[in-house]
Amino acid sequence: MSMSISTALAKGLLDTGSLKDMLTGMKLKLYGGAVPASADASLGAATLLSTITVDDAGTALSFEANAVANVIQKNSSETWQGTNVATGTATFCRLELDSDTGGSTTTEVRLQGDVGVAGRFLNISSTLLTSGAVQGIDNFSIAMPLS
Repeated sequence: MSMSISTALAKGLLDTGSLKDMLTGMKLKLYGGAVPASADASLGAATLLSTITVDDAGTALSFEANAVANVIQKNSSETWQGTNVATGTATFCRLELDSDTGGSTTTEVRLQGDVGVAGRFLNISSTLLTSGAVQGIDNFSIAMPLS
């Protein structure tokens, strides 16, 4: 499993915010292609495959009010899904704001992770996404290491 946070997210966590507060209001975007070296890096030639929002309605995502132990979960009252805009193999995802252009930056709050069917940051039933199909995300959690 691979996850990286942007410089802006790290700074925000250290200065003022909780992880939940920093990520609430973002959308989860699934990409195909080479995985950027870090969450600060440009998307390069990666292809946007799907944008996951609440009910595929463009509404930003949120998380449960309280973490359990060292884990925050997607808000269980929300249905996270998106209609795929391209066909391809999902290789990574990013939680990001709509205003994020995907360029190289240290000022955008981002969380990036790998995608697969098992043992990845984001596990989905199939990494092959087809344009026009709806992609759902039933489970999504972020754990902070304890040691």
